[in-house]
Formats: sequence, C-alpha cells, structure tokens
Amino acid sequence: MLSQEKLTRLNQLAHKAKRGALTDDERSERDILRREYLDNFRAQFRGHLERIHLVDGEDETNTKPQ
Repeated sequence: MLSQEKLTRLNQLAHKAKRGALTDDERSERDILRREYLDNFRAQFRGHLERIHLVDGEDETNTKPQ
C-alpha cells in the first residue's frame, strides 16, 4: 500500500496540475507516484481476484476461475 505521505503528495500534485502549474520536476515526481499507486492497486486487485471461488448452485461445486 502507498504510504500516507506519498498519497498526500500525489493528491497535492494532482490539484496543482489542474491549475496548470506543475514544473517539469513535479511532473516527473507525479508520474513516479502515479505509477507506484497503480502498481499497488493492481497487485491488491489481483490478490482479491485470486481469492474468489465460484460455487455452482446445483451441486455446490466450489471452483476457482481460470
């Protein structure tokens, strides 16, 4: 999970970008933080999906989706 400090900084940069006031260094920092955030999100989401099991209602067969 992204630390609270990084998440706060990412939000600050996003708000500043909406005003169109980012420097090149801030854009680079935002891109790095955004990539880290998305990588963490995808890993967590993938973990949730891997724990899902389907249960067939007729014979109650518990299967894991492919």
